[in-house]
Amino acid sequence: MSLPPLVEPAAELTVDEIRRYSRHLIIPDVGVEGQKRLKNARVLCVGAGGLGSPALMYLAAAGVGTLGIIDFDTVDESNLQRQIIHGVSDVGRSKAESAAASIREINPLVKVEIHNTALDRDNVREIFSRYDLIVDGTDNFATRYMVNDAAVLLGKPYVWGSIYRFDGQASVFWAEHGPCYRCLYPEPPPPGMVPSCAEGGVLGVLCASIGSIQVNEAIKLLAGIGEPLVGRLMVYDALEMSYRKIKVRKDPNCALCGENPTVTDLLEDYEDFCGAVSEEAQEAVVDATITALELKEWQDAGKDIFLVDVREPAEYEIVRIPGATLIPKGEILSGEALSKLPQDRQIVLHCKSGVRSAEALAALKAAGFRDAVHVQGGVLSWIKQIDPSLPAY
Repeated sequence: MSLPPLVEPAAELTVDEIRRYSRHLIIPDVGVEGQKRLKNARVLCVGAGGLGSPALMYLAAAGVGTLGIIDFDTVDESNLQRQIIHGVSDVGRSKAESAAASIREINPLVKVEIHNTALDRDNVREIFSRYDLIVDGTDNFATRYMVNDAAVLLGKPYVWGSIYRFDGQASVFWAEHGPCYRCLYPEPPPPGMVPSCAEGGVLGVLCASIGSIQVNEAIKLLAGIGEPLVGRLMVYDALEMSYRKIKVRKDPNCALCGENPTVTDLLEDYEDFCGAVSEEAQEAVVDATITALELKEWQDAGKDIFLVDVREPAEYEIVRIPGATLIPKGEILSGEALSKLPQDRQIVLHCKSGVRSAEALAALKAAGFRDAVHVQGGVLSWIKQIDPSLPAY
């Protein structure tokens, strides 16, 4: 559906702006009027990572007058494969500061507002209220639901994107004109069901594909042109090189934007709502967690343990803890691997950071392996505390 422009046009374009945006100005659907609207727009990008990088760069190049960046993280070497707004010299630097510097280099006419903080229940309303449009580049379910809820409660539209391995999705959620994120996903997936990009990986260039779609939608909303992805989900498969659109209808029973909403304010704890770790895993790790240092002491003392790496084979090829046997989590949860585990040795599980091994530990305890334990912090803690020469990922 066509929608009216989200913002009023600025009073005028300067000579420098006319020169810079001339290729926009000669497009009839954009023209001087559309460019003035972009100049007058205030857009917040949540995250300066994989999706935020191309989104911020193209929003700046397009001439969006004010860009807000919220990100509390710092640039890591592993980010550079896909987060193209940052460079080698930015490693260790605030992502928000690094992104702002790149934006100023792309377009000094854009005003940049930096929010070098974590988005949370206490600040999301105040920050969102300053902007016309939100571009969501987050990579975890807790923040996605909070972004959605805050946007609906404030009456703000936002452009959403998601990436994983070779697959991407994008849509526009605006409760005033169509569905919200909860209409599409009423409940978060069960803990451990959907791996993060840090666990499953993402093709770097996929970020550009989905990020550019997000910017395209933002420009359409701001200038009031075309038909935004309100009520439609764009699904992209990079391996098949296919795009398909799925209709998403407003759910009259939606807990947030439905006819009789039960969610009328921000939740107290979005992490708890999304359940990063299941209750079973939380119970299983009590008194069954060791540190990387303790694991090393057990190995040095010759303790008879059976060390199990529950990550995926591709991760095992990157780096491993000496002596570990690879048995992916899925094989443990399905019961397929239980026959491979010794009954007369203490089983020690580990993964990348401790989340997947906690889930696997719960399954083992339910199967009768009462003495099994897992390593807090996983292989990343081993690298940090025991062998910093190993590559982190």
